[in-house]
Amino acid sequence: MTFDVAGEAYGRFMGRYSEPLATVFADWAGVGRGDRVLDVGCGPGALTAVLRERTAPGNVAAADPSAPFVESIRSRFPDLEVHRCPAEQLPFGDAQFDRALAQLVVHFMQDPVTGLAEMARVTRPGGTVAACVWDLAGDRSPLSTFWSAARRLDPSVADESERAGARKGHLAQLATEAGLTEVESSELRVVVTHPSFEEWWEPYTLGVGPAGDHMASLDPRARDDLREECRSALPDGAFDVTAVAWAVRGRA
Repeated sequence: MTFDVAGEAYGRFMGRYSEPLATVFADWAGVGRGDRVLDVGCGPGALTAVLRERTAPGNVAAADPSAPFVESIRSRFPDLEVHRCPAEQLPFGDAQFDRALAQLVVHFMQDPVTGLAEMARVTRPGGTVAACVWDLAGDRSPLSTFWSAARRLDPSVADESERAGARKGHLAQLATEAGLTEVESSELRVVVTHPSFEEWWEPYTLGVGPAGDHMASLDPRARDDLREECRSALPDGAFDVTAVAWAVRGRA
């Protein structure tokens, strides 16, 4: 799946969660000074920014299949080596990186095993390949309130819970099938404070990802019903959202 939306829209929708997650994920992947690192499915650059701070700007490369995202990240980091391509077709030679990371990407790959295997191919032997995906199946993702409300209104709704890596143990299974060794799994957790329901809801109207597709499929009355169903599930005033991602790392 690709995202044909502006980087700013994605940032408003998911950046509020992916930016704090990036710091936790870079820790989990062991990114350090001097590492040569590839950000696969970089989007507008939430993880890329952290990687550049951790190692050095010239040590980071990025790839994403979305033309708007590539344009956005090139504007943000003019010196960045970034390619428009899917994870399954990385335009890098073998063993070019110490670490290859994919944050919130595996569940959108057309072929996750091939994508992870490509990440391993471009990573030096013994280097680290790491990925993380929200716990969409366990209703612990930042999207859980939205999808739970959508299912209550229409039990036939196809949410994101069946996507690759979105349930316990599946990322590790995919990593093993991709040929990674010493595979380890963990949970990564972030807490985001929302000042109001309106601030939480508005990004869902921007057409981003499967949630945006679902919104676009609804008529105005159904969208209003979904909005009110979400509102009834959340506190008045400011509130926190705790989001949990499954994470995996292994050796190339």
